[in-house]
Amino acid sequence: MSKQSVLNQKSFTFLEKYLNNASPTGYESEGQKIWMDYLKPYVDDFITDAYGTAVGVINPEAEYKVVIEAHADEISWFVNYISDEGMIYVIRNGGSDHQIATSKRVNIHTENGIVKGVFGWPAIHTRKKGKETPPKLENIFIDVGCSSKEEVEKLGVHVGCVITYPDEFFILNENKFVCRALDNRIGGFMIAEVARLLKENKKELPFGLYITNSVQEEVGLRGAEMIAERIQPDVAIVTDVTHDTNTPMIEKITEGDLKIGEGPVLAYAPAVQRNLRQLLIKTAEEKKIKFQRAANSRATGTDTDAFAYSNAGVPSALISLPLRYMHTTVEMVHQEDVEGVIKLIYESLLKIKEGDTFSYFS
Repeated sequence: MSKQSVLNQKSFTFLEKYLNNASPTGYESEGQKIWMDYLKPYVDDFITDAYGTAVGVINPEAEYKVVIEAHADEISWFVNYISDEGMIYVIRNGGSDHQIATSKRVNIHTENGIVKGVFGWPAIHTRKKGKETPPKLENIFIDVGCSSKEEVEKLGVHVGCVITYPDEFFILNENKFVCRALDNRIGGFMIAEVARLLKENKKELPFGLYITNSVQEEVGLRGAEMIAERIQPDVAIVTDVTHDTNTPMIEKITEGDLKIGEGPVLAYAPAVQRNLRQLLIKTAEEKKIKFQRAANSRATGTDTDAFAYSNAGVPSALISLPLRYMHTTVEMVHQEDVEGVIKLIYESLLKIKEGDTFSYFS
């Protein structure tokens, strides 16, 4: 592949539409429809399951199966309690950060459509100097402009309604993509681009390729667990995000030294099969794709773990995209890293042979 950008205008149009759509854990269907619509010209078939995981398949009749995977869900909130005064209290749906919530705008998803609100917070003038109460899960609240519980309920808001942030995609300083929920719809974007490139470059694979956009990663890798049993793959290459540790208040000694703009991150962890990882490393070196390395203690915390330990053991590897400000509304990645992940997955697939076992003892 050339050193020129692998992304085209159609790619950017899809990226913006896909990121701006809400896809909270358990409610990923609209985002999955957008993703499948984009992927349709590049695959032969689709698989979906009861909880919403979507899989585009190339060569569905092949016995040997390779998965490339990302997850489709974003963190969000649930309505948990509505006070008599009409204030809404929340619980997490995934790893939502209570410290960034105050003063944020929100969308509450109801059967009547979107109800807009804001996370309120007492003005600085009214707080006790030196004794300020920080934002906590039990004290942050949403104001939808109502004065009673009954008024809130008339809007269609009830316990269990899911709540997302409306922050949308933009490009910062020419090549930094910024949006909420880049974790990990940017992964779904990248694996879709791999499928596009295979089709446009007329590459024939000697195996079945399962482009998998799993649900419910943010609450315990649940979608990946289910779809791994459904597909029963021979190999899995997973992509997710990881932390850029070169911003303030992060300790590199414990978190590692990773930076946006320095390339995809290859993981070292028990779930990462070493010979499959070595194929990725050799591919990156041969194709001059710069990359970084990260060590993960015990578990990767990604869908890699679900695939690796499924079906009596599946050779699995993790390619991570370095990202700043994870689980905030201003998550940030570098365009060159996005393209690096796409290139690395694409080129690595071309090196996998039908029947490869990636034997641990070879």
